Amino acid sequence: MPDFFQPMYLGSIASLLVICKGINMEIHVVTTGDTAESIASRYGISVQRLIYDNQLNPQGNLVVGQALLILIPQIIHQVAEGETLESIAFSYGVGVRQIVRNNPYLIQQTYLSAGQSIVISYEGQPIGSLSVKGYAYPFIRQPILEEALLYLNQLLVFSYGFTMEGELIPPENPGFLVERAWSFGVEPILVLTPFSQYGSFNNQLVKLVAENLQVQENLIANLLQTVQTEGYMGVDVDFEYILPEDREGYVRFVENLTTVMNENGYEVSVALAPKVSADQPGLLYEGVDYRGLGEAANSVFLMTYEWGYTYGPPMAVAPINKVRQVLDYAVTEIPPEKIFMGIPNYGYDWPLPYERRVTKATNISNVEAVQIALDNGAQIQFDTVAMSPYFTYVRDGIQHEVWFEDVRSMAEKIRVANEYGFQGIGYWSLMKEFRANWLLVNNLNRMEG
Repeated sequence: MPDFFQPMYLGSIASLLVICKGINMEIHVVTTGDTAESIASRYGISVQRLIYDNQLNPQGNLVVGQALLILIPQIIHQVAEGETLESIAFSYGVGVRQIVRNNPYLIQQTYLSAGQSIVISYEGQPIGSLSVKGYAYPFIRQPILEEALLYLNQLLVFSYGFTMEGELIPPENPGFLVERAWSFGVEPILVLTPFSQYGSFNNQLVKLVAENLQVQENLIANLLQTVQTEGYMGVDVDFEYILPEDREGYVRFVENLTTVMNENGYEVSVALAPKVSADQPGLLYEGVDYRGLGEAANSVFLMTYEWGYTYGPPMAVAPINKVRQVLDYAVTEIPPEKIFMGIPNYGYDWPLPYERRVTKATNISNVEAVQIALDNGAQIQFDTVAMSPYFTYVRDGIQHEVWFEDVRSMAEKIRVANEYGFQGIGYWSLMKEFRANWLLVNNLNRMEG
């Protein structure tokens, strides 16, 4: 069914509740005694859609403290014999893609069934019109990719490396992502990282590109040729651990790349480590010139996540109070309309007690986090400073602490991105399922098509 897109190409708990209430969308936090049936009845929606939208298990089991997305249908259409998505969309004066965004299970159906119910529209109005992008590896599972593509403007294909001579090293089978992106009317973007032929990160490649004009020119020429021949619409430069002495040379590389790409009808974005000041110390930050790179590229992607990380102490991956510190600095150096705010689509499970350089957290999906809480009888808590959910549990005598994202934390991030007037939001990464997030984006964000 996705082929029908091809011709179209088309701060706080209080503030969060106000946003949700104003658009006739609810975020229900499960309390003791709640069931999927009682919640569905309370809001006048079907149990099946409550389970589907929030990816509950088939029995609809719930966790105390779990946040559920409640979308209130405005118009529901019951399919008649012989109807198609095109004919239904035409009768309501809406796009086919809009209907499928409201009912993402439709991408897995070859034909409509007479009698099935389809949501044409939900109550309420969006709060903004952010552009949406996300990173994906070519080995992403196809159903997860296709569901995400419904709500994206750009798909960032991760990742191309390069040699010491400036020759590109493509990932395995990037054409799969390019083809699927275009079939959904989404622009594929080539992501460039300093990965060597061995697949490992090498900041000496960054140094070489920043200092050697011949290598830089060859790399830019290869990027242009690949973008033109492989169907990309631009390049995203994701260089990290830039040495301080290469700060200016890196800016010049991005300037030169942007000039060549723009002359040929393509755009350049650059990913930026999350700085809070111009002189912030540390290998991640000293070589990153926010003002210079913001001027050099068409847009920037702020990597506002990984406060909680694999080898760090347990904490939220993207605590909104920490994220705001980055945003407040970024807008002093870069016009907000050029900024994409990064959002994590994952969480971490830490074994305790935490020991520096020893403890290693497990990367988990947000859906998986709720299942872990369910399996271990945990109650989910919500940190109103970080605006992030968390819980603890004990398994095999070992205590664990889990931080992840839910619709409350995601709604707050989308609200903040609109508050700052950013061009959009971007997800690292699309590899893990999180349907409620995409339905939330669809409800809060004014989308074309």
